[in-house]
Amino acid sequence: MMRIFMGVLLMALSTVSSAGGMTLSSPDVHEGQRVAEAFVYNGFGCTGGNLSPALTWSGEPGGTQSFAVTVFDPDAPTGHGWWHWLIYDIPADVHSLPRGAGDPSSGLAPAGSHQGMTDFKTTGYGGPCPPVGHGTHRYVFTVHALDVPRLGLPEGTPPGELARAIAAHELNSASITAVYSR
Repeated sequence: MMRIFMGVLLMALSTVSSAGGMTLSSPDVHEGQRVAEAFVYNGFGCTGGNLSPALTWSGEPGGTQSFAVTVFDPDAPTGHGWWHWLIYDIPADVHSLPRGAGDPSSGLAPAGSHQGMTDFKTTGYGGPCPPVGHGTHRYVFTVHALDVPRLGLPEGTPPGELARAIAAHELNSASITAVYSR
């Protein structure tokens, strides 16, 4: 009986949190699941496709004037994690990124958006590539609803500076946490 009650309570809480909040979905990365090789970095011993996944979001709060999307590895052995992607100044009427939008030369990113510098020291998407034998790393894909139409930062802004600007203007966010190890 207690197990049934807890199940109903958890379902009710999930409904409340998704009813009033943002959601993020993807056909390419899934909560708690291993990142497919197509989306893994190509370098540092990794041989993935380094393709950014398709992402779709909804449920942003009123007052949202733009979006940013980030991918962060909190498990990187750097003492401060590892930024894999930061794309920002995404117009408020855009609610998805197609697969491959993380390649700045592809032309797939929304008009007016910018891509920040990653910890790979490049702009655009850099997929998972943890050190060999370092265990399973989490990759947090997050869409951020922002209260400004533009952050006013140039393409290639360093990740720490960009992350601080995003946090200063965030109204709400939604995330998918996928995993990868080698």
